[in-house]
Amino acid sequence: NKLFRIDPTAVEGSWYKSVFPQSWTLEHFDGALSHQLAVGSIRNSLLYSSLAVVLDLFIGILIGYIIVRTKIKGRSLLDALSMLPLAVPGLVMAFGYVAMSLRWPFGEGDPFEGMIDVLGANPNPMLLLVIAYGVRRLPYVVRSVVAGLEQTSGELEEAAMNLGAGRVRAVRTIIIPLIMANLIAGGLLAFSFAMLEVSDSLILAQRESHYPITKAIYTLFERLGDGPYIASAMGVWGMALLAVTLIGASVLMGKKMGAIFRV
Repeated sequence: NKLFRIDPTAVEGSWYKSVFPQSWTLEHFDGALSHQLAVGSIRNSLLYSSLAVVLDLFIGILIGYIIVRTKIKGRSLLDALSMLPLAVPGLVMAFGYVAMSLRWPFGEGDPFEGMIDVLGANPNPMLLLVIAYGVRRLPYVVRSVVAGLEQTSGELEEAAMNLGAGRVRAVRTIIIPLIMANLIAGGLLAFSFAMLEVSDSLILAQRESHYPITKAIYTLFERLGDGPYIASAMGVWGMALLAVTLIGASVLMGKKMGAIFRV
């Protein structure tokens, strides 16, 4: 229902007392890329999502390697915990981050006061937003890394270590190049979904200068004039981005999209 509501509004020229708009326009799509609030939110989302992907790749490679290549006890539990963000509602996690920002060591008068401030006079939610985006999309990267490692023979890594390479160097020079397609696919999924993250964005970003795309869409929809039209156009742009990245990830993984998310 939301899709059918957004699409006509994005191209609506005039719409009054009729089932369909009387005229159509593409000007709102251009406005979505030039409006002051829209441009700022796109810039913020690109920054937050890019940093979140870097965080996800680092942690995802570490977790995936432990799960597939080691015999450490409890790695099955680690695998399950890495999937937990998919089961926890985003609003619950967002309010948890807000509560964390009010307690030691981030509360008023504490050593790290203001580092992750959300509700204070000078909020600085950037670090929290990056962490929130990264945690929410970590499962996609972990599953991509695990799939790549399971398709890669461990003998190549053992051969490199037998020739004198350390474990870190073997992973950096042997494993990572072999699973690069999986890393790119997982990174694309994490990036695209982080760009359109809703729950954390609505709760953690309280100033327009910090708004990501979804918070800007929410704000624009409540404004009179061309606000709803630009917001709808931004939503269509977002869905297009998501569709392109999903198709690209499936091509890189060489399998259907459903197979990427299998645990």
